Amino acid sequence: MKHFAYITGIVTMLLSCSHIDESEQLIYVQQEAAQRVVLLEDFTGQRCVNCPKGTEIINQLQETYGNHLVAVGIYSGEFGKLPNGKLMPLTTTTGCEYFEHYVKGYGQPIGMVNRHAPQNYTEWTATVREEITKPSPVDLSLTATIQGENINITIQEDAKGDNIEGKLQVWVLEDGITALQFMPDGSTNKNYIHHHVFRTSVNGTWGDPITLNAGEQKSQQLTQAIDGDWNKDNLSIVAFIYNDNGVLQAAKTKVTTN
Repeated sequence: MKHFAYITGIVTMLLSCSHIDESEQLIYVQQEAAQRVVLLEDFTGQRCVNCPKGTEIINQLQETYGNHLVAVGIYSGEFGKLPNGKLMPLTTTTGCEYFEHYVKGYGQPIGMVNRHAPQNYTEWTATVREEITKPSPVDLSLTATIQGENINITIQEDAKGDNIEGKLQVWVLEDGITALQFMPDGSTNKNYIHHHVFRTSVNGTWGDPITLNAGEQKSQQLTQAIDGDWNKDNLSIVAFIYNDNGVLQAAKTKVTTN
């Protein structure tokens, strides 16, 4: 009840400010209500005609929730391959392994919000809205800097009140990749801009085991070599802790240069 009153108070305050656009007022309230950073894994493909529709939903969610939503485009599945079975440029063997493990048998685009049951893109909005208001038992922060041809990553975890047991996963993403994409109208766009593209896992396919006692803090340092095909200016690092109950917390940071 107190939480509702708090949010209502924010709405009243914002509505009294005539210079703030109504849509911006709603976004502000929704971000204020966020209790965690939510991970959305989008299993997509360059030959998937409906996958740009999933991207549109992700763009809307990111506009609404800002940094409280981390989206990852995992190029995989049959639509991530050529008819002869060869992987397309944005498809990775690790991404295909995730596809086989989590969503094989589903049509694309298919996604998971916080590693819960696979869902069609039309269901992502409601699930993100529900997940983002759930308190997280752990805080997660990270930094990533380029030194030479490597990315140096520092991750810190802080258990807020419960014992934590699961796995820590760290990924590299790249934005702004111009590459072919099949479109919903049947056309082929050779200049489509792909964002939040999964490039590699820093610490193995399934991550590293992590255990935190209530109130405990831990940190790790990891290093990732930069692939020659990546644009250093467009790289980000994503980290998240997950277990059999789903993703407990996620974080994302842009890779910077010292």
